[in-house]
Amino acid sequence: MNRRTRDTRTRTRGALAAMAAALLLGACAGNAPPAPPAPAPSASPLPDTVPTPQGLLLTADFGADTVSFADPERGTVASVTVGRAPYGMALGADGRAWVATAEGVAVVDTRTRVRVALIPYRTATGPVTDGEYRGGGMGIALSPDGAHAYVGVNVPGTTGVLEVLDTARNEVTAVVPVGRRPFDVDVSADGAEVYVTGHDSFDVTVVTADALRPRRIEVAPYGTEGGLASWLKPHYAVVRPTDGHLLLPFEGERLAVVDPRTGRTRIEPMTADTHQHGAALTPDGRLLVVGTGAVRPGDGKGPSLTVRAPDGAERVYPLQGPHEDVAVSRDGRTAYVTGGYTRDGYWNGITVVDLDTGATRRLAVGARPLGIAVL
Repeated sequence: MNRRTRDTRTRTRGALAAMAAALLLGACAGNAPPAPPAPAPSASPLPDTVPTPQGLLLTADFGADTVSFADPERGTVASVTVGRAPYGMALGADGRAWVATAEGVAVVDTRTRVRVALIPYRTATGPVTDGEYRGGGMGIALSPDGAHAYVGVNVPGTTGVLEVLDTARNEVTAVVPVGRRPFDVDVSADGAEVYVTGHDSFDVTVVTADALRPRRIEVAPYGTEGGLASWLKPHYAVVRPTDGHLLLPFEGERLAVVDPRTGRTRIEPMTADTHQHGAALTPDGRLLVVGTGAVRPGDGKGPSLTVRAPDGAERVYPLQGPHEDVAVSRDGRTAYVTGGYTRDGYWNGITVVDLDTGATRRLAVGARPLGIAVL
């Protein structure tokens, strides 16, 4: 796509977003056609007395108030109630999963499949509800030593906050102001900084882990035209281990590479030409990015998974229907892409992708799964 075509597309999207502002407040993509249903679950339930096997998948079921344990070959084998509308999830080395729900942060012992705590937020977020714009936790991450959990809390109608949890005491110890609708939270490799992606404020807030001082970096490679109704916003980020830079994909066209120390952003081209959400890194440094589909018919390509090598070379694998987030198998050969999606068109399962060949298969898991981890 040449520069003139991109600029025309950007202006067209900006104008469309501005006209639709009253109807699409805070929207991040247009309605997508429903995807074909996932196959029915075929796995046998896992008895309560049996320890959780290694290698299962764990999903946050935004549509069922649960997390689901799934065999990557057979589907759901167990579910645990955690709280209303679970969104993001972080898995600790001790086997505890920290799940951001509308009610608080749920703590699940993944070995015994039991919720051991529900830690309420210190910040008032209004009525506990479901849906894309609900208040409560969104992105969540753990410090490298597991001593703290950091959860981005959406406060409808205003800016969000980062709540800091002491994982030994299971309580909130600090609250830091950040951007609007904190989709994602990431932590630097040394644990010194926390990065909060503000979807509706076009930014990343850098928070020092010791003094908890916030610093805003605008990340808007298309500009901020359209405001809350714009589709051209940041969603998820990953921290590149080689240099600590943040990688934020936009629209399958532009990768924002942010240096959190200087605040400078460099733009690299991407090729999928689709609205993009979840992102993850493989052990060998490949960037995986979930494409949800065109923002409107004829303005981009369909759902996909981009596999981007460290040198920038990309392979784009088509997917059936919108997806939201992605996790990678320990050997780096398989991706698990959740079908939950934050808008219309979601489905109850995951797509399993062979990263070498692009072969896919659909697996019934949970109910509108968003966050995902490999146990």
